[in-house]
Amino acid sequence: MARVAFFTFGVLREPRGHPQTRGFEDRIAASFAEASASPGFICYPQQMRVEPDDLGVIWPAAKGPEREAMMTLSLWESLEAVFAYSYHLRGVHNEALKLRKEWFVEPEWPNYVAWWVADDHLPTWQEAVERHQLLSERGPTADAFDFHAPFDAEGRPTRILRRPIALGPASLG
Repeated sequence: MARVAFFTFGVLREPRGHPQTRGFEDRIAASFAEASASPGFICYPQQMRVEPDDLGVIWPAAKGPEREAMMTLSLWESLEAVFAYSYHLRGVHNEALKLRKEWFVEPEWPNYVAWWVADDHLPTWQEAVERHQLLSERGPTADAFDFHAPFDAEGRPTRILRRPIALGPASLG
């Protein structure tokens, strides 16, 4: 059975540790915990703490040499599961989405990309960046898509159930 790989990317307005980004950074651990506890979450296939100067990590070109960025890579059972987590009404992640303009530059690229992978495959940062580039250059295709124009595991355009799940109340725990 295929699984959904999901990559998020944003360029910070200020470097990590700056007061401007503190609100975002304060939510990171709670957001990862919330995702890990969400129905349909499988795993984070790569190291989650990525440093800007880590030579082992490929970054999207949009990051540029002078900016710091944040990115995540996760695996999910379905598009509905990752959508539900992302937009959970009382979730830390959804709260962060509403405040993202305070922390991230206005993107000229996709904020995220999704694609299907075989159940025995763990995507890499390089693969995620390549899929992000595909979506940015070509728009949604079966190889790289978003929630607005999703594809099913067989490569056909599809629709997803856009209903947030009911998790517990958000916390910065």
